[in-house]
Amino acid sequence: MRLWLKDSERRPDPAPVATDDRLPVLIGTAVWLVALLIGLLWYREMMIDAGIQWWLLTCAIGIGLGLLGLIYTNRRR
Repeated sequence: MRLWLKDSERRPDPAPVATDDRLPVLIGTAVWLVALLIGLLWYREMMIDAGIQWWLLTCAIGIGLGLLGLIYTNRRR
């Protein structure tokens, strides 16, 4: 097995596959939203008492990044 090939021996690169990335980004954002709602509705007081209310902030940041991802994937389309 050789590590380097001459340009004349190399096969051409395949064409990039066209994909629609909006659905996975939307599903991920929805999962973060569900996690935030569960944390706010059922476990908020417990998280505050335990000092882990930053978990709610993590969910909110995940939603924000997901929305940015949706904007990016819509513009790229």
